[in-house]
Amino acid sequence: MACKPEVAAFFDEDTNTFSYVVRDPGSNACAVVDSVLDIDYAAGRITTDSVDKIIDYIRQNNLELEWIIETHVHADHLSAAPYIQDALGGKLGIGDRIVTVQETFGDIFNAGTEFARDGSQFDHLFADGDEYTVGTMRCHVLHTPGHTPACMVHVMGDAAFVGDTLFMPDGGTARADFPGGDARTLFRSIARVLSLPGEVRLFMCHDYMPGGREVEYETTVAAERENNIHVHEGITEDEFVQMRESRDVTLGMPRLILPSLQVNMRAGHLPPEDSNGMVYLKLPINAL
Repeated sequence: MACKPEVAAFFDEDTNTFSYVVRDPGSNACAVVDSVLDIDYAAGRITTDSVDKIIDYIRQNNLELEWIIETHVHADHLSAAPYIQDALGGKLGIGDRIVTVQETFGDIFNAGTEFARDGSQFDHLFADGDEYTVGTMRCHVLHTPGHTPACMVHVMGDAAFVGDTLFMPDGGTARADFPGGDARTLFRSIARVLSLPGEVRLFMCHDYMPGGREVEYETTVAAERENNIHVHEGITEDEFVQMRESRDVTLGMPRLILPSLQVNMRAGHLPPEDSNGMVYLKLPINAL
């Protein structure tokens, strides 16, 4: 906990997503967490305005990118990981349960045998408890399924990047109704995160500004234990499951879930070109 990385946050308003550049305080090494590729779904147009800001920041600060981290296969935005890697290098990592997600959605999108379901699109697959370094900074991962089977929380020094597992205390917790999700599993995963020391800084992947407040992205384990509206101390597992499941059935699907999943299961790469040289994203009917 003595190591306090410098964390620069980048907010994508269209998808309410935070991306982060995490710098080792003892060197120029850094990692990028949960990058965003812009898509105008109605127009079928992909652009790079959001991720270019991250690349410019890394270059302007003379940082060396070592890791590009995906906390999970996102259902609300497209990953820009390959674009960053082409520009700056670095290793692309995700949780090893990506293979479960690839099996599920490879079938839903009828991706065929050319789509490998072994996680080989990524440079590294993290298992629960794995350790790695960013420069001189020691990092480790916690497998935190429940929102998806492959969710991982990355702890870098005194900072933890929680993906969609938790929101700010007034926002509660992630939904658990996607294929492979489970509310009871999510509660137990959150308990692991909240067992970290109270002073650990928690960085959110999303903020939806409940009550119309200003956007926020950083809190602490202690603040979540005390104030999270869904999982503060005293809430039982059964109470959480009842709340989460009754809430989830009222929620519509994320606006970009279908393009996001078929790109992100490929580590941010688009599907292969069709015979006419064009790239197409599928719209499976009544599949989710």
